[in-house]
Amino acid sequence: MNNNGNRAIDFIGRQPELAVLTAALDDALAGRGQMVMLAGEPGIGKTRLSQELASRAESLGAQVLWGWCYEHSGAPPYWPYVQPIRAYIEETDAEQLSSQLGSGGPAIAEIVPEIREKLPDLGQSITVEPEQARFRLFDSVATFLKNAAQAKPLVFVVDDLHWADSSSLLMLEFLAREISATPILILGTYRDVEITASHSLSQLLGNLVRERHYRGVQLKGLTLQEVGEAVEASKGVNLSGNVLQAIHSRTEGNPLFLNELVELVNPMDVNEDRAWADLIPNGVRDAIGNRLNRLSPDCLQVLRKASVMGRAFDVSLLSSLDPDVGFDESLAALEEALGTRVIAESGPGEFQFAHALIQEVLYDEISSIARLQTHAAIGTALERIHGSNLEAHAAEIARHFAEAGAALGLEKLAHYSLMAGERALSTHAYEDALTHFKQGLAARDIDLLREGAAPDEEAADLMFGLARAQSATGVGVQLAEASEIIKRAFEYYVASGSVHKAVAAAELRIAPPAFVLPGVTDLIERALALVPDDSREAGRLLTRYGGILGVADLDFEGAHRALERAKTIAVRENDVGLEIQALGYAALVSGLHVKWQDSLSNGLRAIELDSGGHDNQTTGVRFWTAVTLLSLGDLEAARPHALVLRNLAELQSTSRIFFGRSLGPIANLARLEGNWHAGRQHSDRGLEVSPSDPTLLETRILLEYETGDPGKGSIFLDRLIEAVGRPGPDQFLACGRTSMAIAAASRITGLQDRLEVGDEAAQTVLSASNLSPRFVLNATIGSALLAVIKGDRTKAKKHYSDLQWQKGTMVWAVISVDRLLGLLCQVMDNTAQAGAHFEDALVFCRKAGYRPELAWTCCDYADTLLARKGDGDAAKAVSLLNESLSLSGDLGMGPLGQRVTSRLESVGQQSSQASTLPDGLTQREVEILRLICGGKTDREIADELFISFRTVGNHVRNILNKTDTANRTEAATYAALHGIVSGDTTD
Repeated sequence: MNNNGNRAIDFIGRQPELAVLTAALDDALAGRGQMVMLAGEPGIGKTRLSQELASRAESLGAQVLWGWCYEHSGAPPYWPYVQPIRAYIEETDAEQLSSQLGSGGPAIAEIVPEIREKLPDLGQSITVEPEQARFRLFDSVATFLKNAAQAKPLVFVVDDLHWADSSSLLMLEFLAREISATPILILGTYRDVEITASHSLSQLLGNLVRERHYRGVQLKGLTLQEVGEAVEASKGVNLSGNVLQAIHSRTEGNPLFLNELVELVNPMDVNEDRAWADLIPNGVRDAIGNRLNRLSPDCLQVLRKASVMGRAFDVSLLSSLDPDVGFDESLAALEEALGTRVIAESGPGEFQFAHALIQEVLYDEISSIARLQTHAAIGTALERIHGSNLEAHAAEIARHFAEAGAALGLEKLAHYSLMAGERALSTHAYEDALTHFKQGLAARDIDLLREGAAPDEEAADLMFGLARAQSATGVGVQLAEASEIIKRAFEYYVASGSVHKAVAAAELRIAPPAFVLPGVTDLIERALALVPDDSREAGRLLTRYGGILGVADLDFEGAHRALERAKTIAVRENDVGLEIQALGYAALVSGLHVKWQDSLSNGLRAIELDSGGHDNQTTGVRFWTAVTLLSLGDLEAARPHALVLRNLAELQSTSRIFFGRSLGPIANLARLEGNWHAGRQHSDRGLEVSPSDPTLLETRILLEYETGDPGKGSIFLDRLIEAVGRPGPDQFLACGRTSMAIAAASRITGLQDRLEVGDEAAQTVLSASNLSPRFVLNATIGSALLAVIKGDRTKAKKHYSDLQWQKGTMVWAVISVDRLLGLLCQVMDNTAQAGAHFEDALVFCRKAGYRPELAWTCCDYADTLLARKGDGDAAKAVSLLNESLSLSGDLGMGPLGQRVTSRLESVGQQSSQASTLPDGLTQREVEILRLICGGKTDREIADELFISFRTVGNHVRNILNKTDTANRTEAATYAALHGIVSGDTTD
């Protein structure tokens, strides 16, 4: 068998796979964490190979933690992690355990309560939104394992992942991304024959392939030669060709099948007449059945009952199932099974079938009536044994009562499904919770499509639980369904006087505020009437109420009043979590109403308060802080928020609502600074999960057009235009983004083939009522750019007035408002005012470090100067065009470079004029070199030119390289020798 079988058979033909595992182990021991997935059919040797690797790891000083997945739904949440962590804490002293758990101890204790037995003074976790709560749990487990690995390298084996629940797989993916720089090896095993395209593990495998430290190992059947070697090593018999061919053909080289087979036959029976071959069973299950049939009837009876309990079982529970079979008789039967290696002892009084297939074969042999009776007996016994702690075992009990079905009635199934669902919610296993609540409602035969209050408290609680699980996992129709379900639970709670539950139902954040759910505002208003005006309950309700008023209802003043009241209550009650929540909603509402300073101040305050870990740097707060800072032109301040947001997004990769939005700012930031490679990486990652996200698509469209790949840009533009036609909360966002993307792409390429589509998309938004100012601003920008392209003076004049309030800002990565105002003035033939706006745009872009936007501003400003033809305008235009040419060349902006070259040629200044500057220096580098000669520091140069300190440093390095000088003093000498200081060089 796999656990104690003949090593000669175990590892024949497995050396290549073992070499891969050993190499991964060596890398992990050296501090380069590894993730390995071992796949193959049942009985192929996955577990045995994992055991060999574990033995090697232990011999090299590593510690091995072993978890396995349970076939049925009765396991507690995150069972593959609960087992090894529980075993680890039993062997670790309290002081070391406390140090390794760190601040994440309370979160981990939610799934491993035994931690509190060892650390009774452990604090409590703070209640936060579902996505942040799950992030905190995952991050706490990852940090704990990394801390444990610092004391001793760690090998963490997770067996039978084909049975893993969705929550456990999400945690595994999170851990895999966290271990790359740690002495940790995670080894997972799974049956590939059970993984379909829709299986949760399939998505995990697709995500892991992108990780550099991931390796996949596929176990195949033994070859004909290897089967012969295995039999010879085990039995000392060299098989003839015909017999060997028959055995290999029947077993397909499956090691478990082969092991079972060689146990059936005496070597003396092997001869040329193929007597052995005639004994070969039809399959591995038949082979296991033949082996089991050699056990006594009493032993088989006990083992069959044990198989109903699962792969692992407890002798005390087992002996209680049959009054005719006592404890001693059960032990005697298990001793017989131990002797044949059908089972193995896993702890005091605890056993495990040596292979999952053995448990499956035994279970399949039981009649349907006997199964129902045994499941019922197990459920009832578990109730009695765990009477003081039913919540921890509710899922297991519910599973047996579900299998028992009509044998016991469905009342207990509903009761324990509710209990199991609540337990899953408390440990952030939202997918498990969804299953339990649906099972409970089905047991009660409750029609969720009906209207009216829930019929009783248990039904209301099941509905409330289902709505909470749906809000954490669902999108679209599922969220709308959750909203209707919560109303039915709320009505019952109000009618029964359960104010606490009614308030909890009303304040549930079913969906982001922008997702309009009818009746939610009324629900919260009714709940507010149930609680004191200045209570914490009122504070929580007001926070949710303010978010919905400001986003869905577009009542900014009403939202502001509600959120200010919530903040006042939070401060008075010293409730930091509530204050962070209210500030987060305030940042969101202000951002959607394009009140950037308000959004920024609220967001920064929330993040400052979050330093104590009260809300784990929520996605919404980070999003609006990053977006606001980028809009205001503070790229360096936005960067850390965008990076945190990107990291948080990876946790939420299964949620399309959050993921695309979360990667939007980091992709946008990359485009603003001209980092095209990073922009593609971030947009690719986001579009994998959210392929129709309008924000990511717009950023990617402009990136491709800007760098001279209109073919790719057009593909992404088609996808964005398709999104316009899809009804839903993103439709108006898609319209605004589409109008901006088409107009900006047209200005880059000079092509005008889709302008009517862009104009129609813009007008869809501008003609609608009750839309957020952010959507309206996007559409206005798109329409204004289209007016510039078409030379439409009427629309230009209107939009010029519309956009005055946004001077000094950047609209996503499309255009600075100051540059757009200058372009609109061009259309209106007001070149003097256009020049003033372009000057403002130059200052804004240089200070922000938005180099692509600066390059375009230089070019557009030059066009105005050349049209104006005032004194000095031509010389200044040439200088601006040379700067634009230098920037576009450095950044790889081919279309703009061609545009600028054409402008230079048209005024008799060939682009080759740049070559008159010595040693390939650009105009900007000459300007900085002159300031260096004047004794200016990098910081002073940055302040004077309104560019970032880092940008100055890059220019200085380029100057030293191009002039072959070693320092600033030599560079100054170079400038004097080449006439740069005196101004002899053309500028």
